[in-house]
Amino acid sequence: MGLATHLGPWLLGTVKNTTGTTAGTIRNTGATAASQTNTLSYTDTTAKTLFVLPAGSMIFNFLIDTTVAFNAGTNNVITIQTSGGTSLAAVTATAANITVGRATTTYAITNANIATWTNVGSTDLIVQAVFAGTGAAASTGTAYIHCLYAVRQPDGTYVPTSFTGP
Repeated sequence: MGLATHLGPWLLGTVKNTTGTTAGTIRNTGATAASQTNTLSYTDTTAKTLFVLPAGSMIFNFLIDTTVAFNAGTNNVITIQTSGGTSLAAVTATAANITVGRATTTYAITNANIATWTNVGSTDLIVQAVFAGTGAAASTGTAYIHCLYAVRQPDGTYVPTSFTGP
């Protein structure tokens, strides 16, 4: 099937605790890397909900794979944002299409959004995307948008303060 649910850190490797380090005993636990994928079309000119990220998650990256070029006349912009409208990432093509392929744009992670990238908050985060074009109206455009993130505890930590397990 390929889909699973999991809550809590993973115990990684065969050794539960590592001793003898300057930090003392360190648990070999880590956060689960996960991804979600949805599509965006040239007709999605109002915010479309793509993902719901679990509370405490850390966003690694957004990937945009365009399968049909977005062809508005002057500007083609895909903006990935929170449901509150805060921009998280954008791909912009001015005077050209957003062409078929993987977007290689480097996102500007700013003061306004770095806190959300490093911890989505104490409640689940709704992530949306919207397409905007200027000049001649777009008549084509489809993309898969992927969100890569780490699942952590709602407070953003990934190493529990106590461990009761094998």
